Amino acid sequence: MRRGRAVAAATAVLAVVAGSLALTRLGSGEETGGAKNTGLPPATAPVERGDLRDSAQADGTLGYDKQRKVNAGAAGTITWAPRTGSTVKRNERLYEIDGRPVRLMYGAGPMYRTLKPGDKGRDVEQLERNLAELGYTGFTPDEEYTELTSAAVKRWQKSHDVKRTGKVGPQDVTFAPGKVRIKSVGAGVGEQAQPGAPVLETTGSERIVTFRLDVAESRLAKAGTKVTVDLPDGTTASGKVSSVGRTAKPGDDPQDDSPKVTLTVSFDEPDEVDGFDQSPVTVNLTGETRRDVLTVPVNALLALPGGGFGLQVVRGGTTREVKVELGMFAEGRVEVSGGGLREGAKVGVPKI
Repeated sequence: MRRGRAVAAATAVLAVVAGSLALTRLGSGEETGGAKNTGLPPATAPVERGDLRDSAQADGTLGYDKQRKVNAGAAGTITWAPRTGSTVKRNERLYEIDGRPVRLMYGAGPMYRTLKPGDKGRDVEQLERNLAELGYTGFTPDEEYTELTSAAVKRWQKSHDVKRTGKVGPQDVTFAPGKVRIKSVGAGVGEQAQPGAPVLETTGSERIVTFRLDVAESRLAKAGTKVTVDLPDGTTASGKVSSVGRTAKPGDDPQDDSPKVTLTVSFDEPDEVDGFDQSPVTVNLTGETRRDVLTVPVNALLALPGGGFGLQVVRGGTTREVKVELGMFAEGRVEVSGGGLREGAKVGVPKI
């Protein structure tokens, strides 16, 4: 992962400042704010005024959302299977067993039983809403399977030239949250299917990016955070963080076992994003922006004997130390305030 300066980096920098720069303080035993005529720093840098942005980059993977397995609803021989990479919509065939199509309907719950008049439940309402969307009406979509529902089912069955039973089961319908993309076919034409055994692996049709961030940097990417993604073809697409994992786990890099969370990015224009499944991409995040603030290079900081941090201000061949308050760290710089600092003032830094 390629990162901007965040909390962990800032803490490390301050530790170095406190542990090393304090030992190389210029001058000896003079009070903070006092003028010094000796010990000029090896180099100086100006105090700058402007916007400071806390940013980061992360390696991500371009793929598809909502990966799931589709299990067979009946035993028999697979007589038709979709092409890998194709998209299946509501009421279209997902696969066939013994010449009988199993069609896709939209819904969050599974199709786990054969529905018939007298049945009640959320799966009933789920089926009825699909029938209504397809134009097979005459009933009120609710949790009760009535004779009116059965009549609508018979009309739906007639339109597909199958036996009009007025009943619908797992051998007829599979539910998914929306249209699906076929990721892989687990059982090909001519193979045997068993109830509950996987026949397809699907994903949602929308392109997404998944990536991981150190817990210390996850504040840069809350749900809704705007990002840009560098795609494999050299173009850039805009999007936002759509989800942030709740569980932190060590990364895959054995040299970096810091806990990380998994995040997902959705695109503003998903239909315009091309690329292979599981393609590597770069996610660019911009977190907090501090506007119109004074900043200095991080390595200009001095650890003061009484605690806190300061800067060595250089003016007219003399130096003085001023105590400052620190704000945000980003882009190799740190926000500072206090000490009478002004834009353009020179502060001491190590020679590069």
